Amino acid sequence: MTRAFEGYRIVDTTHVLAGPFAAFQLATLGAEVIKVEKPDEPDQARAQGPDRAMNDAGMGTAFLGQGSNKDCIALNLKHLEGREAMLRLLDTADVLVENYRPGAFEALGLGYDVLKARNPRLIYCSLSAFGSTGPRRELRGYDNVIQAFSGIMAMTGDDPAKPFKSGAPVMDYAAGTTAAYAIAAALLQRERNGGQGTRIDVSMLDVALLFSTSHVASYYWGGNVPKAKGNTFPFATIGMYHASDAPVMVAASNLRQQRRLWTLLGRPELAKDNNNQRLDDHPRESAALAEVIGTKPAAHWEEFLQSNGIPCARIRRLDEALADPQVQARRALHRFDGPAGTPEGMTTTLAGFTFAEGGPTLSRPPQPHGAQTDEILTSLGYDAAAIAALRDAGAIG
Repeated sequence: MTRAFEGYRIVDTTHVLAGPFAAFQLATLGAEVIKVEKPDEPDQARAQGPDRAMNDAGMGTAFLGQGSNKDCIALNLKHLEGREAMLRLLDTADVLVENYRPGAFEALGLGYDVLKARNPRLIYCSLSAFGSTGPRRELRGYDNVIQAFSGIMAMTGDDPAKPFKSGAPVMDYAAGTTAAYAIAAALLQRERNGGQGTRIDVSMLDVALLFSTSHVASYYWGGNVPKAKGNTFPFATIGMYHASDAPVMVAASNLRQQRRLWTLLGRPELAKDNNNQRLDDHPRESAALAEVIGTKPAAHWEEFLQSNGIPCARIRRLDEALADPQVQARRALHRFDGPAGTPEGMTTTLAGFTFAEGGPTLSRPPQPHGAQTDEILTSLGYDAAAIAALRDAGAIG
């Protein structure tokens, strides 16, 4: 079966994490993704990861995690001939994804209006920290800065004086996923509107607020500012408790579940008829749960509660989660067929979903910096002599 984005060409000029992750998701579903990097300054993610030798080789794990299924070309966009090559490439593209500071591409002569005049079908996706409009549009930011600015850090942790960021760069991945979703929607819109492209403006700050929707609604409804509550929830039957050997997370969320939980634990008198009663009795319920759960190991509670319809999980490390048979039974991960310890044999995430037919796949491991430069330029009409001249002039890498 033809995959969703087969036949679409995506030009990916992004760097670090959010933008590359957006293009990566499209690549898993068949899009032809061409990653454009500066000849003398590759994507900084290539030099990031715990393996220093791979960092030095420009193949750090921060890059490898989202570099699969992409071709790589090195173009100097500040060089006239490098820009001309980029324009030729964009004439053939369906989508451009860029995550430079707002206004940077316009200054290079690669703004939306210029490219729209050349290629009216082009979907031009800009991803930035604060968006392309507003008084803070030119401010820079990464995942941690957006978590700090958006209010997410202030509600994370258990001490207002010591806010925490998420352990994973969730806002980068959220912004990348949002951008991929927006591009998919824009491609569908283009097909329904006579082939007319559009401009997409993705703001990491906007995405952070979107991912805090319930808190935003609560604030505007009653002025409630969320506080750092750690693993404490409004209801005591949702939260982290220490079993005799390890912590577990319990989630008897609704009234039916909380009644079942208290019955299973031999404390039916603590079951409530409505949620306001649960709020009022939080301290007593919490103390009772801590006492009971502390009497047995985490494995007991995970098996016992789950088998009785109560969501529960021991808190696992990443290595434990990856080794679990449930993860192994799914297709969230992909391992290439090459030797272990090389990009050709690496394992990375694939997608958080599957299709019955024609779903996400990876067929090509991450490529070295500029690996397909000559091949792509040849397809754009440059002969060997012209490519050599571009390289000598510093227009390409």
